Amino acid sequence: MSRPELSGHASIFYNEREARKYNSSSRMVNVQREITLRAIELLLLSPDKASYILDIGCGSGLSGQVLEEKGHIWVGCDVSRDMLQVAHERIDDSFDGNNKNVENDEGSDEVHDPPLSTGDLLHHDMGTGLPFRPATFDACISISALQWLCYSNSASQNPKRRLLRFFSQLYAILKKSARAVLQFYPETAEQAVLISECATAVGFGGGVVVDYPNSTKAKKHYLVLSCDRTSSKQVQQSMPSVEEQTHVSVSAASRKGIDKPIRKKKGIKTKEWIIKKKETQRKRGKSVRPDTKYTARRRPTKF
Repeated sequence: MSRPELSGHASIFYNEREARKYNSSSRMVNVQREITLRAIELLLLSPDKASYILDIGCGSGLSGQVLEEKGHIWVGCDVSRDMLQVAHERIDDSFDGNNKNVENDEGSDEVHDPPLSTGDLLHHDMGTGLPFRPATFDACISISALQWLCYSNSASQNPKRRLLRFFSQLYAILKKSARAVLQFYPETAEQAVLISECATAVGFGGGVVVDYPNSTKAKKHYLVLSCDRTSSKQVQQSMPSVEEQTHVSVSAASRKGIDKPIRKKKGIKTKEWIIKKKETQRKRGKSVRPDTKYTARRRPTKF
């Protein structure tokens, strides 16, 4: 099965048919619920009060429904209007159902106020930034959306620039003590490194938590970020211990596979150095010519 990120823009892939199919699938509902509960666990929220949470890539509102059950207030944004329409219908159906229950209880002595949905919806592309005031949210979650920023759908889109713009805006709109848990599906290890590097470049501390690392289907990546500028080691110590979980710090992931360029004396660029330089450019999403047998071959001074 091919990745949906390779089919084009998310708003095109998640059309009306795909959005309703996604929302009606019992398997997808259960998976979304499990991942959202895990993300809430990693947020380490205070159980005594409701938190104001941003849900990036909220889709049809499945993760928002879990946030409501936990007593939190949330705002969801998504690039697909069809997904947001499904989420809007779910909120309306919930409100109408609560009103019917209240009408049936009119003859009783007790007075029940209809519980309203705590979620708001916004149509927005996270790759263009986040249109909220600074220090607005207590926390942030994102389920299966972050990997879309690693792909470009036009010549004007640069994955690294979109990631940096997203993380810099996210850092600004979160409160000083806030955390963000972003679950994503990297296609390659280089994508996970790129995402981690962009997060640390804007001031975040934290790391990548991998649940069930030895399983192909159950494996899940969570980027756990903190705004208090503590070291990655301190953030790791505060995370709850879970069986079958590995933790890869952002600093370690950034260093993995990236060595210093190999050069000879007098500034002569060897073939190994050029190949490594081109590989670094590919990881950054830039267009690089393929390697051939003529790579790094010196031109003759005379023909």
